[in-house]
This record gives sequence, structure tokens and C-alpha cells, in this order.
Amino acid sequence: MTETNETPHPADALGGRLSLPQYPRSSRYDARWTIENQMGPHALWLLEWLAPALRLEGLSPDARVLDLGCGRAMTSVFLAREYGVQVTAADLWVKPDENAVRLAEAGVAGQVLPVHAEAHDLPFGEGSFDAIVSVDAYQYFGTDDLYLPSLTRLLRPGGRIGVVVPALREEIDGAEPPEHLKPFWEPAYWCFHSAGWWRRHWTRSGAVEVETADWLTDGWREWLLWCEVVAGHSTDQWHVEMAGRCAEMLRADQGRTLGFARVVGRRV
Repeated sequence: MTETNETPHPADALGGRLSLPQYPRSSRYDARWTIENQMGPHALWLLEWLAPALRLEGLSPDARVLDLGCGRAMTSVFLAREYGVQVTAADLWVKPDENAVRLAEAGVAGQVLPVHAEAHDLPFGEGSFDAIVSVDAYQYFGTDDLYLPSLTRLLRPGGRIGVVVPALREEIDGAEPPEHLKPFWEPAYWCFHSAGWWRRHWTRSGAVEVETADWLTDGWREWLLWCEVVAGHSTDQWHVEMAGRCAEMLRADQGRTLGFARVVGRRV
């Protein structure tokens, strides 16, 4: 992985296109590395947006963080390098030995432990972590009314959980998506909810005190930019096709419906 301490030079057209002023830390990472290891929206941008609400800067170097649904461990690398914490990189679909190679190449093998785990069967003891992070994954399992209490038992008392998920600006009434989204809509998208829905969902659980539940202003534009870049530069044809279709959907929507929400709660 290539990383510098400065924003990519303007001559690097790809790096420059992905260097957004609101994400200075993410801009230090090689654009091609992020493209080839992505599994959806730009995970580093989303994690950098989450970080202040989750108070990652305040964690000590020996703090233990669970990166739940880490994918190809880009977010785990980011957590270790940017915040100096000890990370458990848990994912169901990417094998630990595959992530171990990436972690070693990034120079964080001593800080990040890759594990194979399913979200409903996590092999950790109560109070194992100071914080839990999940970027573009929690929506697939966290809508279950009973899930959050089972997950937050892994936090020490007062520890925080923070997630960023694809979201709806407002909840959709009825059983059909908006007309302009029907050509793109898949049944799995019904796991997308508004920030207000997530606040209510977490509050009702009794497991956390919700500290943040908000919407990423212009998140759809950032998502569209990323999809366009992936569609134009990924070496994986499946990712090219998926990103192209996602870009088409976001252009049709123009931010009326889709974007991102972040939610942060403190274990009570």
C-alpha cells in the first residue's frame, strides 16, 4: 500500500479526484489501493466521518476495537494507523489469511487480528472491547430488534458502538419504493432506514444511550463520485458493473431518497 503524508499531487488525476477536503486522513491513502480493496461505498471516507462522533481520538493506544464486517480490512488498517488502537478485524466473507496479507503489507500486522466470524456468533467475551465499529455492514444484521443488546455485551461499560450505513433520507411509506427507484430497487434495500429510525431502534433496545444519529450532507454525491471512479478504474469486471449500476441509480435519485446515516451509542 502506498501512503504519503501529503495530499496527492495534482498530476495524479485519480488521487486528486478522490482527495476530498472533508476527509484529509483518507486522502493520504493510495487511490488504487482503495479501489482494488473496496466492497461497496468508500469505507475510509465513511469511517473518517464516523470517527469524531465515536471519539476515536480519545482512545488510548491499548484500546481494543472490534471492526465488525471489515471486508478486506481497509477500515481496520485505517483504525490502527490513524488512531493507534488494537483492532480485531471480523468478517464472514473474507478469509482471515487473505486479510493477514493486506495487514502485513500495510505494516499493521502487530496491531490487527483478522478473524472469521458471523455477526450472530461472535467468539468474544463480555466486555472485550472499548469500542465497536461497523462501516457499510450493520444494516445486514442490525435491524433485528434483539441484536444490539447481544452485541453491546462485548463492550466494556461506557464503551461506544458506532456504525455508518446506507440510509434513507425519510422512511418509505407503503410496500413500494419511489417510482424513480423501481428500475434499480432490490429486496435487500429494505434494510435501509433513516437516521431517525435507527435512533428509535437503538433507544428502544435499552442497550445504549444514543449520542448521535444523523444524515451525511451530500453523502449521495460522494457515493456517486466513488461509484464513477470504481466503474472507470477497477480491474474487477463485477465491481465495474455493480458500481456502474449504483451510479445510475444515484443519478436518478439526486439525493431525494438515498445517502448515509451514522449512529453512535454508549453502553449503559
